[in-house]
Amino acid sequence: MGNIIVIVITAFVASVAGYILRLVYAKLNIRSAEQTSKRIAEEAWLIAETKSKGILLDARLAVDRERKEFEHKIKERRQSVQNMENRLNQREENLDRRIDAIDKKEKDLSGREKDFSSKEHLLSVKFSEIDKIKEEQKKILEKNSGLAREEAKKILMSAMEEDAKKSSADLLQRLEQETHETADKKAKEILSIAIQRIAAEHTADTTTSTVQISNDEIKGRIIGREGRNIRAFEQLTGVDLIVDDTPEAITISAFDGVRRQIAKIALERLIADGRIHPARIEEVVEKVKRDMEQHLKETGEQAAIEAGVPCSNFEIIRLLGKLKYRTSYGQNQLQHTLEVTWLAGAIAGELGLDVMFCKKAALLHDIGKAVDHEVEGTHYQISADIAKKYGESPKMVNAILSHHEGFAVPSSPEAFVIATADTISAARPGARKESVGRYLKRLEKLEKVVKEFNGVSIAYAMQAGREVRILVEPKKVDDNQTQILAHDIAKKVEQELEYPGHIKITVVRETRAQEIAK
Repeated sequence: MGNIIVIVITAFVASVAGYILRLVYAKLNIRSAEQTSKRIAEEAWLIAETKSKGILLDARLAVDRERKEFEHKIKERRQSVQNMENRLNQREENLDRRIDAIDKKEKDLSGREKDFSSKEHLLSVKFSEIDKIKEEQKKILEKNSGLAREEAKKILMSAMEEDAKKSSADLLQRLEQETHETADKKAKEILSIAIQRIAAEHTADTTTSTVQISNDEIKGRIIGREGRNIRAFEQLTGVDLIVDDTPEAITISAFDGVRRQIAKIALERLIADGRIHPARIEEVVEKVKRDMEQHLKETGEQAAIEAGVPCSNFEIIRLLGKLKYRTSYGQNQLQHTLEVTWLAGAIAGELGLDVMFCKKAALLHDIGKAVDHEVEGTHYQISADIAKKYGESPKMVNAILSHHEGFAVPSSPEAFVIATADTISAARPGARKESVGRYLKRLEKLEKVVKEFNGVSIAYAMQAGREVRILVEPKKVDDNQTQILAHDIAKKVEQELEYPGHIKITVVRETRAQEIAK
């Protein structure tokens, strides 16, 4: 019994093996596989018949069942092989089409190559003609100039060498001038600069004043019939009077703080008096102007006393008084001047410098702001001109002119003290103000302008917009080009941006070398 089962299993395995072989060679050996299957079935049947007819019958049934399954699988495999053959035929057709297209492209490329060869030959002929023309021109130049090529080259190189020597000499002289200082003076400068580094400027001016009124009926009286009262008032005071829907308030607008204060006092007196007409307006305005002159004189004298700096010049005293009504980025200018005076005196005392000189220079350093709306020029230039006009020393003029870094070279340690004190007063918390929106837009625009330059990788606005630090790509910008790039960026920032004070341009180039240790 066991042998029959083994024989049956052997017959099944043989049929499966024939099935696998037929999968590989299905199309060519199908008939041979069927004969082999029949032979195996007949041998199994003969062997099984000698043992038992019942077992033979079971084996025959099993073989029939296996054959049917095998035939079904053969049919499926035939269909799969047919599908594969169809796909192969389709791919073969696609490959034929692609080969045809490639052949066509090769023909086109071959034609283009011939065209390029002809053009290359034509270019070589043109280049040779150009070389000939150059040689002829050189001969003509040599003939006209009376110099041989080598002689002209020597003259040109000699001139370039002289220019290079001159440039290097100027650079060497400038570097020596910056570094050749005594140890005591250098220590004082370092201390001054260290204090100065806390600086940060960002604010906005105040250009309006408000006069409170008891009721809105007064607005009509201020305007007058056909606007004659308000026109007379604006003409006499030099301000803009804004009478709008704001309840119980009138706005006075002017960039000149003194005129704005005169207009405010005059308007308050007219409202309190009740008589508002052109003649009365002229009378009140003239009276307020005389009072204001006296007030400016008293304010200037009081400021000089508080600063501890004796001053007898009436014009300087008057200009100091006018600083009371001048604001710079929201900071009262007279208060700022007094703070700078006190700071300069304290720093000069610590450094062992001329305290009285520093106080006087600090008192005069921004005096030009009292008349900068009347005189052309920057406030530090106007301040220096005023000091020079009234007999101050060149050292004093330099200290005033150089209190903003970059506009003049300080010639004394006292000049560094004035710049330091001015920066500290402007940068102390709460001294100045600016709207966050304007501040952020200014920084964004600054970074955007810098990033437009080729080779700039990253740009950061720092120190509240007073410095922009630029990182460049080392492959695009070498060490010699960093100074040129900084100069070009500074020029573009000056042309396209509006900003208080000054902006330092710092270009950083970093070179990195990397290797892997194995």
